[in-house]
Amino acid sequence: MVPTVNESNQPRLAVVTGVGRRRSIGAGLAVGLARDGWDLALNYWRPYDERLGYERNADDPESIAAECRALGVSVRLIPGDLSDPEVPAALLAAARELGPVTGLVMSHCESVDSSILTTDVAAWDRHFAVNARATWLLIKAFAEQLPASVAPGEVGGRIVALTSDHTVHNLPYGASKGALDRIVTAAAVELADRGVRANVINPGPIDTGWMDDGIRASGIAATPAGRLGTADDTADLVRFLFSDQGSWMNGQILMSNGGFAVG
Repeated sequence: MVPTVNESNQPRLAVVTGVGRRRSIGAGLAVGLARDGWDLALNYWRPYDERLGYERNADDPESIAAECRALGVSVRLIPGDLSDPEVPAALLAAARELGPVTGLVMSHCESVDSSILTTDVAAWDRHFAVNARATWLLIKAFAEQLPASVAPGEVGGRIVALTSDHTVHNLPYGASKGALDRIVTAAAVELADRGVRANVINPGPIDTGWMDDGIRASGIAATPAGRLGTADDTADLVRFLFSDQGSWMNGQILMSNGGFAVG
């Protein structure tokens, strides 16, 4: 298969993680990038989605892939548990069978509520393995398959990761997302010779199946925009960052949240 090419003649093939459920930010990201002509390698892990118990159908990854293919792009589904340190490199290797990978979007996570007094060591370690270590290993594998240098100002690859500032009573999740922030912003500097643009997005409160009526109401009340966010809101920002017009954005933690909790 020949990867789609943009105006700057760079192949458009992106790895997107966390695409296991239709009702997810990951699904919105995949469809949004497909609309812009990005071929896709989509990662998911059904045991995690089953463990959480959120709204899903057994064939969600396949239906998301089919929707993207209907937009004219090539799609490969690559399941894998990102808590396994061998999986990130294997994921990039499998994606490269479609062509050179020039985009990496990390929307996967481990997120199980617990606090200072209720978190156990196993849960802490798994959160950091998925949210922090896998982020580093994915970026490492992504960077290693890019050219070692590009012309000044040229974009060799694009990275976006999703973060959160939700930490209270979700301690290992919030702490590991803080580590993710530092890893991604470091990539913007350390991988500059390879022309990498690396940014983090905090999407604010988006109901992907985890909210009850009380959380929805409080989220809307704390958002000056007057509504909760949607997966499309996040996808639209990623699409911009992955465009030629978004190439000046680099090393940033971007709040895309309707003004949530600004006051």
